[in-house]
Amino acid sequence: MISVARNEASAEFFDGTARGELLVRRCPRCSPLIAPNVPQCPACGSTELTWVPASGRATLVTWTVVPVPGGGHVVAGIVELAEGPWLHARIHGVAPEDLAEGIALGVGFERHEDGEAVPVFHA
Repeated sequence: MISVARNEASAEFFDGTARGELLVRRCPRCSPLIAPNVPQCPACGSTELTWVPASGRATLVTWTVVPVPGGGHVVAGIVELAEGPWLHARIHGVAPEDLAEGIALGVGFERHEDGEAVPVFHA
């Protein structure tokens, strides 16, 4: 796994993942929930976003299976959180032949030894 490092914009998100909590953003002006990496509200343009916990429940939207040299594979996908935002994430615990649009997933966290905890989704 590639190590992920925080910056000023992602610090609060990674503080959440370190606690085992998946955070998304909320626009206090018009209330939609927004993916963590989006810097402004797509509805009203506000940049005054707050962080709120997500349930961690999601469904699989799309995916790709990437072969790993020496055998095995990694599944990278896009999941739709129960609250609405979409996230890019690794998918664990599902054989490639069992992947299907709409399967239910739950969040977990994985940490590389010199990086941040990152969300991964499991069946």
